[in-house]
Amino acid sequence: MNKKMIFLFGWLVLFPLSLSADQVVFTNGDRLTGTVLRSDSETLSFLSDVAGEIRVPWVAVGELTARQPMVLTLRDGSMVAGTVRFANGEIEIVTEDSSRRMAPLSQIESLRTEEEQQEFHRERERMRNPRWNELWEGALDAGLSISRGNSDTLTVSSGLNAARTTLNDRLSTYLTLLFSENSTTGAPLRTANIVQGGFRYDRNIRRRFFSFGFTDLEFDELKDLDLRTVVGGGLGWHAKQAERVHLSLFSGGSFNQENFSSGVTRRSAEGLAGQELSYRLSSRVKFTERGIAYANLSDPGEYRLTLDGSLVTRISSRFGLHVTVSDRFLSNPILGTRKNDLLLTTGVRLTFGEESSARFQARLPDVVKGGQD
Repeated sequence: MNKKMIFLFGWLVLFPLSLSADQVVFTNGDRLTGTVLRSDSETLSFLSDVAGEIRVPWVAVGELTARQPMVLTLRDGSMVAGTVRFANGEIEIVTEDSSRRMAPLSQIESLRTEEEQQEFHRERERMRNPRWNELWEGALDAGLSISRGNSDTLTVSSGLNAARTTLNDRLSTYLTLLFSENSTTGAPLRTANIVQGGFRYDRNIRRRFFSFGFTDLEFDELKDLDLRTVVGGGLGWHAKQAERVHLSLFSGGSFNQENFSSGVTRRSAEGLAGQELSYRLSSRVKFTERGIAYANLSDPGEYRLTLDGSLVTRISSRFGLHVTVSDRFLSNPILGTRKNDLLLTTGVRLTFGEESSARFQARLPDVVKGGQD
């Protein structure tokens, strides 16, 4: 077989394969062939024949052609399956019956292969009716600092966070402990003894809206606080839901009772407003934060602020390192105590369970092949 025959044979084999491959053209003119895996409204995952799996922001994509059947979900909840082409900021999808549907990029909720969409549906069904021992995930934090010799100190910190998330609701609980003692001058001097804990229940009422109820408990020896009990609830809105970012805003009311070691007991009704953010910086680094402002309705002008944030770097599937900040501000502390308490803890983190592949969000309709709901 001469060289011309070999070239012709190779061209006949490879040319049909190139036609069947997906292709992405970037805004800088570069192009790759391979397979579209999935996308959300911000990023596209593409399995390249040369570079392997890559994730690129949609703003860097000039054109995209997916010849394999894909399932497109729009922000209005409608779903359509077919071959996909993206250009000039719009996606065109051609269904099995050759009908066409156009949608701007800003309206895309997700884009998945049919296999991934089926797996998504199976996982969603499991999350709709799970057993109570399923879908739990969480983390155990631990930190220890000891010094002996010219100084004699002990600091112990630990924390537990656990949550059970389904498509309809989420139950979460937490516990934080910090103990610190300095014995350098002889008699032990307690510098911190704090316990914080509580639980919260969220339930979806519409696609982006949810209701919630919670109970928070707090003990702080140095603030003479024997027990603060806060019970409340309200309504919230999922302002941002993407693969890497989840932002929720919420407001409501609560009842606060504070029991101090001096014998003083204070009770107050409160209005509250807050936000909760989860942001994945990379596959190994995640930042979570929650801030809440409480306005004292029984004593106008007084208020409380709480802020909790954590930056976690994953070392392996189960272990990681964390830096956690917890701040508590009270505008009307009892006499002899300060208004603000800031806690900074760091240490190792042990995770358990599996991170939910379907976020706490409203149910989506089943796929429609014809392009309309």
